[in-house]
Amino acid sequence: MDILQKKLPFSVEAEQSVLGSALINPNCFDDIAEILSIDDFYLDDHKSIFQTMLNFSINSKTIDLVTLINELVNKKVYADEAEARAYIRIIADIVPSSANAKDYARIVRDKSILRKLISASEDIQKAAYTEGESVSAVVDYAEKKIYEISGNNERHDFVHIREVLLKTYEHLKELKDNQADETVGFKTGFSTLDQYVVGLGKGELIVVGARPGVGKTSFVLNLATNIAKKTKKGVCIFSLEMSNEELVRRVVSSEALVESEKLLKGTLDADDWEKLAMASSTLSECDIYIDDTSVASITAMKSKLRRVKNLGLVVVDYLQLMSSESLKGDQSRVNVISEITRGLKVMAKELGVPVIICSQLSRTSEKEKERRRPMLSDLRESGSIEQDADMVIFLSRDYYGEDPEKANLVDVVIAKNRKGQTGTVQMSWLGQYTKFSTLEEAEYPQGSYSF
Repeated sequence: MDILQKKLPFSVEAEQSVLGSALINPNCFDDIAEILSIDDFYLDDHKSIFQTMLNFSINSKTIDLVTLINELVNKKVYADEAEARAYIRIIADIVPSSANAKDYARIVRDKSILRKLISASEDIQKAAYTEGESVSAVVDYAEKKIYEISGNNERHDFVHIREVLLKTYEHLKELKDNQADETVGFKTGFSTLDQYVVGLGKGELIVVGARPGVGKTSFVLNLATNIAKKTKKGVCIFSLEMSNEELVRRVVSSEALVESEKLLKGTLDADDWEKLAMASSTLSECDIYIDDTSVASITAMKSKLRRVKNLGLVVVDYLQLMSSESLKGDQSRVNVISEITRGLKVMAKELGVPVIICSQLSRTSEKEKERRRPMLSDLRESGSIEQDADMVIFLSRDYYGEDPEKANLVDVVIAKNRKGQTGTVQMSWLGQYTKFSTLEEAEYPQGSYSF
């Protein structure tokens, strides 16, 4: 039989049994409401009955036949009291006990998920038949629709504190017995910075912000390379602005300590070639993957990242170039960025890896010459950037070139840090090699920087 002629999956008996269980035992309604929402019901009458019961529960009113019938008639769900009473009686008599109320609710929910999958499939078919978008955009749309259904289906129960305490104790013991980066979080490779950062942990969203030309791309590339070399885990870099050749050229320049200008012009001497050979040999052993797709969405990123074995870290350069997956075309840019940062945080948690994103700063910060260090409010289209981020790092240096002696000094400002202290570390910027290095003597360990 043609699939279009098939009936949508639903169970009248299960829906009636759920509602009947709530009628004969109102105390079980909370358990039912934890599993189901109004849209999980297929029949409109059942949606209205469940909505009425839900309103009673919210307002601490008892669910009973009389009040329920009266409310349904007032809402004109049924034409008169006789019609309402007749159907409510059927529902109340259909189940002898409410003992299986949760099981009935799960059947209703499962049927609802199947209907959502069918609806999503139809939407995907329409998008594919229309051919109005690129193939990659249609694939992104399809994956987003499916992931939305699976994500919304996730539910968690309360966990007793003794269970969490046991896990915490085991984690602390592991920290004591094994100081591996995988346990405490990845070290940045910069000793003074690591005293603040305490490791880039699983599921964390780290934002690196700076004015144009300060070196935020080079900074995150240095971090990514350090982590790839030390952990031997997969490090994935989404470069939305630079080509993969340009990005690798920066990495090689930093690792080989060969001037980037020489790499651009090809004016390399014998010593340079030897350094490049050694650096290339080391880098080729690292699991660093680069995607230079100029337009990237979170769904597309997830799809690619799930195929990477032994994934350890994700880098996105940069936030403001990412595309929104929302179907609403009239959203403000702040709302779009908020949607993206929230999606990146969820992605970090789902994949269980730290995600580092570069972010532009607002132009206002460039005009205020008297204020050298950026602030959280300087994050461009900040919206929920600072809210969703577990850590925010700013790079600040003599942007205006007023003091030649400080041209190569950079303040690395930890402006937000959920698991450690905030503060400032001074580092060296070797621009000719697009490389950052730590100045041990220039650390500021006392206290936190106030914003």
